[in-house]
Amino acid sequence: ELYTMQRYLQFNTLKKMGLTHFDSWASTFGETVTAIELSPEGTGYRPKTRFAKFYNLPELMNIFKEVADIKTSDVLNLPVPEAQYETISVKPSEFQKEMVESLGERADRVRAKLVDSRVDNMLKITNDGRKLALDQRLLNPMLPDDDNNKASICAQKTYDIWKDTMDERLTQLIFCDLSTPKAGEFNVYDDVKNKLIDKGIPDEEIAFIHDAKTELQKDALFAKVREGEVRILLGSTQKMGTGTNCQDRLIALHDLDCPWRPADLEQRSGRIIRQGNQNEKVHIFRYVTENTFDAYLWQLVENKQKFIGQIMTSKSPVRSAEDVDESALSYAEIKALATGNPLIKEKMDLDVQVAKLKMLKANYLSEKYKLEDKIAKNYPREIKSLEEKIQGYEKDISTVKDNTSLGFDGKKIFTPMEIKGVMYPDKEKAGKALLKLCKEKKSSEKELIGNYRGMKMELSYDRFSNVYQISLGNRMKHWVNLGEDLYGNITRIDNVLEGIDKKMKDSQEKLENVRSQLELAKVEVEKHFVSEQDLKVKQQRLTELESILNMADKIEVEKENPLLDKAKSLISDFISSEYDSSVDDSVFEDLSNISLAYTTTEDNMHQIQAVIDLENPTFKQYIDGKLVYEEPYQSLNDLITYQLEFLEFDSLVSIEPEDLKKFKVELDYDRDNDGAIDRYDADFKDPGVQSYGSLDEREDYRGDNDYIGDNKPKQSLLERLESKSIKMKKDINIESEKLNAWER
Repeated sequence: ELYTMQRYLQFNTLKKMGLTHFDSWASTFGETVTAIELSPEGTGYRPKTRFAKFYNLPELMNIFKEVADIKTSDVLNLPVPEAQYETISVKPSEFQKEMVESLGERADRVRAKLVDSRVDNMLKITNDGRKLALDQRLLNPMLPDDDNNKASICAQKTYDIWKDTMDERLTQLIFCDLSTPKAGEFNVYDDVKNKLIDKGIPDEEIAFIHDAKTELQKDALFAKVREGEVRILLGSTQKMGTGTNCQDRLIALHDLDCPWRPADLEQRSGRIIRQGNQNEKVHIFRYVTENTFDAYLWQLVENKQKFIGQIMTSKSPVRSAEDVDESALSYAEIKALATGNPLIKEKMDLDVQVAKLKMLKANYLSEKYKLEDKIAKNYPREIKSLEEKIQGYEKDISTVKDNTSLGFDGKKIFTPMEIKGVMYPDKEKAGKALLKLCKEKKSSEKELIGNYRGMKMELSYDRFSNVYQISLGNRMKHWVNLGEDLYGNITRIDNVLEGIDKKMKDSQEKLENVRSQLELAKVEVEKHFVSEQDLKVKQQRLTELESILNMADKIEVEKENPLLDKAKSLISDFISSEYDSSVDDSVFEDLSNISLAYTTTEDNMHQIQAVIDLENPTFKQYIDGKLVYEEPYQSLNDLITYQLEFLEFDSLVSIEPEDLKKFKVELDYDRDNDGAIDRYDADFKDPGVQSYGSLDEREDYRGDNDYIGDNKPKQSLLERLESKSIKMKKDINIESEKLNAWER
């Protein structure tokens, strides 16, 4: 807005300063950031670039004051009443306390992206927090009324003033932006009005600004307030702010809720702190529900107003100011308010500051490494190159000077030019010879054509520029573009040779510059990071906060908690019934690692363990001490509902085959399918060699099958069937003996 006004009123001034484009103006007086915010329709997020901070405010306001005369109330000294501010603290109900905690949980879910932004988001949480601070029934109309809530205390305070000023028929305003009157729904307006009527205030002396639908009706209503016929008027900032002239008898103003913008707060107080008010002193009451969003919102708006006041002031403004264009609380703010722990907000702010300082340090180190690189390699290489150039230029200057012809008067005359072995003492003939060579040249390659003033001449054709070029060389190369003028070409060549001296001086100047840069770099590279101490202090404080908060989290978990007690009870019942043993407190020493079940695989080769984590509600399975399965739950209640109430040993130690395969080695398999794993199989490649039964039985079996190792003769089909039959009979006999032994 300020830029737009300056564009209209100070265009020439901005033009002189090079600030006519908004980007230039913004980079001079502000810092922009691009952040993701909720779209207005609430259906998703969008990036928005806005000012995060404003700089150079004294200079900006001095320029603006060339066309603007800023007068504030402290300068004007208008005849307005003296305002006495009073903040009335209201205790929250038990319902409000619990609901504030739930707002913190909602913020956690939104931040973790566990909920769609169309269902819940930070803006919605912030608005619900404001409603909750005003009246718990705004979130759930079924909840009971509270005699100590804002509406009740405001009604009592309003009644007391109404009664004390009955003779003067003084009036009062009640501002409330949330919960405007709606038929058939609970709203604070009707609630306050009913409470006032119950205390004895006549219905006709109470009015809502919303009842006045037209400007004429508004004027009539304001007239009644000025006359004292309507003594209590309720309204919102939007409807009862700008244009409300009913200050004559106003003695008190009540702010039931906190608006977002400082301008809205100014509009509210401007209704009573106004010329024409017959009272010398007036009262402004602000109602704040403890341990809710209220106190923080009031503080936020006041801070915003201070920044605006510092900029738009008749005095010298501050050098920089933060942005005031926020419309929703951050996750850190909501979490701090929900938990009642300001350390959380401090920690999250420190996280941002430390991250920023680390980034600045990383940039510092990057620049330092670049300087070290330049000191070690770049600058010495450049200095050496420039020194060699200067030496080359000096040699060329000396060569040209020694080979330049002078007249009797000591002035330079044309020096004969050698072209293709022919010496041309005349400038015209030399020029014609050059042009002839150009026309006869059929390739773009360099070609040595002669010598002039001690410098070799090479002719080439530049296809890109479509010109013929001559390079004059001794120690260095000097290029000349040729034209069609025979005299002009000679003049160009002479000019280039005479210009070597300037090239040398430029190189000498550049050499001095590079040497000074080298010395400066050596000084700069020794400098330390300017914010090193600040970073250390903030990192130390961050470590302290993390330690405090981690300890607080642990204490919080260990506090009396009905859900935690229920979880412990279910675990104790399972252990008692499954293992027929009593459970002592040692089982719950580490709430993050409670062992529920332990067994081994069928081959006794691997250990399986099932564990419950009550601090971070999770079920885990381990094989040989390695985590193979993890199932996190969103809350302790979910862990109880879906896991702990259905504990069974078999399901706890049931491992997916794919997970078990990762832990098996080759010898754990039965590759010949003979019923014995390869670890205990005499020959895991031959199903005819068994590993179970006594050694004698195995040897008899091998003898009956005429086993002679790999040289065993092939059997006919009939012989193999007979062998199979004998084996089956022996197996049946063995199994029968085992069965009889088991029965005995």
